Amino acid sequence: MADPLKEQDIAAPALELVHHAAEPYLNSLPERLVHDTALDSLIEELTGPLPEQGDGTMAAVEQLLAVGTKAAIHTAGPRFFHLVVGGATPAAMAGDWIATLLDQNAGLWVSSPLASRTETVVLGWLKELFGLPPEFGAVLTPSATFANLTGLAAARRWWAERHGVDVVADGLAGLPQLPVLSSGLVHASTRKALQILGCGRDTVRTFSRDDAGRVDLPALEQALQALDGAPAVLVANLGEVNTGDSDPISAMADLAEKYGAWLHVDGAFGLFAAVSPRTAGLARGIERADSITGDGHKWLNVPQESGFSFVNDSTALGKTFGSWGAAYLPTLDDEQISYNMHGPESSRRARAFPIWATLRAYGRVGYQEMVERHLDVAAHLGRVVDEAPDFELLAPVQLCVTCFRYRPPGVPEAELNDLNARLGAAILEDGRVYVGTTTYRGMTALRPTFVNWRITDPEADLLVHVIREIGPRL
Repeated sequence: MADPLKEQDIAAPALELVHHAAEPYLNSLPERLVHDTALDSLIEELTGPLPEQGDGTMAAVEQLLAVGTKAAIHTAGPRFFHLVVGGATPAAMAGDWIATLLDQNAGLWVSSPLASRTETVVLGWLKELFGLPPEFGAVLTPSATFANLTGLAAARRWWAERHGVDVVADGLAGLPQLPVLSSGLVHASTRKALQILGCGRDTVRTFSRDDAGRVDLPALEQALQALDGAPAVLVANLGEVNTGDSDPISAMADLAEKYGAWLHVDGAFGLFAAVSPRTAGLARGIERADSITGDGHKWLNVPQESGFSFVNDSTALGKTFGSWGAAYLPTLDDEQISYNMHGPESSRRARAFPIWATLRAYGRVGYQEMVERHLDVAAHLGRVVDEAPDFELLAPVQLCVTCFRYRPPGVPEAELNDLNARLGAAILEDGRVYVGTTTYRGMTALRPTFVNWRITDPEADLLVHVIREIGPRL
């Protein structure tokens, strides 16, 4: 087949193939196995040497659909509780198809005023949704890790400037180690961002008052005092992945103001606590932070590769990422924003389109109702676990995470970690529901997280049923 120019009339028929596959696939999600291991072998059909001539558009799309709709992990469905992954709302999915159809480069205003202006609109809507001041700077990113990278890069520039160094131009040479202080709730993505920034993955100092990782504020303040006025970065964590626990952001904001530190809030999914009056107290103080991260493909329920970074100083992102020095690129412009000068990406997908579509479709009230439904599901499972003789609730249910373990009567404590590890593996192999294990306070635990827009109580009840069916066999 060779040159794609020969098939320029095939684009619409190829999309029609996807369209016809979409309805039966989406309708099957509530009932099908999340992972059917018997179908994993189909993936081999996609392997082999690079085709010499190619099979043509229709053949390629047909094969990818045939394999993908069977062998994928069906994360879009309502029984995937693993890894804090949402689905894509109907509006977000359609918006993402539009992003692919229009294929905009959202990096520069000149390449797509449509994408740039839409990004400005959705960043404003997100600030309204989370209760952030409209004057905050912001940018969309591919993930929460990239959002952490963006915010912490701005923090690193701020910190180096206070040492008299332009780190954007001159790098870290000659600077001391960046002091980063947090609680034991700090997430691996924060460490990964610091690793990429050259500040060191393992340089984060954590201050915990208990084995759950909750912050020791007096110890944190002593560490700030010991810096004797040197600038530092505090990382507050909103929505820890094992339990949904959060740091006291207002108290940490007080410390940041008192000691002149930069406060960074990692709110990957916990930022959505601000959407409901029931949980807004957990997010109290975020408006006082210097940088804040959130993740779109978690609780916002837009397709993969969507995050957002907010900064208190509206000029900080431009100062951090805008100095390219390339003659063919425009300079920063307040009216015609080129978002590749506000974040780490150059060419960028128009990821604002699915966000615009879902926020326009469901609004503040729709997202509040969804968040509160997930809070109810997590609380419902927490009650079932707490009242059951064969389960143990390991932490209070605060957000959308229920942390517990299987503990049938008569099993010695010393054997529970191994039992729950084998149970977690067996649940994934079974495939009816999908939830992995974690280690919490030295215990192997299950931590189903309910953020997919399709999830209701029956899915949580199915998890209990599957555990009670599999557990006794182990």
